[in-house]
Amino acid sequence: MIDNRDLSFPKHNTALINTLCDRRFGIGADGLILLENDSNVDFKMVYFNADGNESSMCGNGGRCIVAFANHLKIIENTTHFIATDGPHFATILENGTISLQMKDVDEVFIHDNYVFLNTGSPHHVTQVDDLQQFDVKQNGKTIRYSDLYGDAGSNVNFVSQISDNHFAIRTYERGVEDETLSCGTGATAVAIAMNALNKSTSNTITIDVQGGQLVISFQETTTGYQNVFLQGAAQLVFEGQINIEI
Repeated sequence: MIDNRDLSFPKHNTALINTLCDRRFGIGADGLILLENDSNVDFKMVYFNADGNESSMCGNGGRCIVAFANHLKIIENTTHFIATDGPHFATILENGTISLQMKDVDEVFIHDNYVFLNTGSPHHVTQVDDLQQFDVKQNGKTIRYSDLYGDAGSNVNFVSQISDNHFAIRTYERGVEDETLSCGTGATAVAIAMNALNKSTSNTITIDVQGGQLVISFQETTTGYQNVFLQGAAQLVFEGQINIEI
């Protein structure tokens, strides 16, 4: 997370962003997020995958940038900001949890053994047995690069049901090209997909990810899913400085 309100960060330097995200030779991250000024809202979120390319919406990144903006004293407990998929509203709850409004989902494509939908980023959702032993990286890579999604690819989520309103997921993320410990747009996609498949009758669904737990709520309408909220913790791990040569 970088405060780029002065626009000093060389965000078109793909190699630099890739190096910063490298877990052996850089800081180490699944992605890089810039906080920038915007005259119409509190701030702008610009998100890059670990490969250095600017990407679609990152739900967990959206929650994190809200906590970051609060840390920088740009906002207090509520905010409106803009991201690549449009405007977002968020609230910081009393326990520090971030509740982030996601984009409406107008279309859910149900196929024989998977569901596809876009929650700010494209997501393939499929149920599997023995989730913990499942080879997420290999199977996710195969689907991500399959003819289903062409050059753009898709994020891939593997799901196991725990109860009516409780699921566990593991996610392969394009741009990272590996499994990540938590994917907010993926958890949102899974919650909506499970409702669309009638696997759950609830409009509030708990999702266990490798990195913790998220709660997704939504309103099902005749035209899709609205008032979609992603809720979870966002904690400051560390802060520091790094000198870069441009």
